[in-house]
Amino acid sequence: MADRTTSSITIAADRSAVMAVIADFAAYPEWAGQVKSAQVLSADAAGRPAEVRFTLDAGVISDSYVLAYDWHDDEAVGWRIAEPGAMVSGLTGGYRLAAAGGGTKVTYELAVELKVPMIGMIRRKAEKVIVDTALKGLKKRVEAA
Repeated sequence: MADRTTSSITIAADRSAVMAVIADFAAYPEWAGQVKSAQVLSADAAGRPAEVRFTLDAGVISDSYVLAYDWHDDEAVGWRIAEPGAMVSGLTGGYRLAAAGGGTKVTYELAVELKVPMIGMIRRKAEKVIVDTALKGLKKRVEAA
């Protein structure tokens, strides 16, 4: 099992507003820096995306793959690899949302497993860049709405 990279940020909005932006995959290329495209392939019974194909370019990690999502109301969403890419063999993670004062504390967790050998320190640094960029982009996107 890969090590997980975790980080948190507080966003000045309620959980439902934050989760609405997280669930809007078509808009990811506008705010999630490394995501070049995101296409919803299927939805669950509640209408939330169940499988999404991503094209990612994060410098040392560049690939296309499919993630499967598990939604838990506006409290959390988790994902796991459904179709590995040429480089990414495993990808798990999630967002956890908790009320914090007048806003929402968002915790993002990510673990990446690659098919190509990469020094653990470099992989963890790439994960940290992905996590930090995603949280800052999410905050900017939600608070601009």
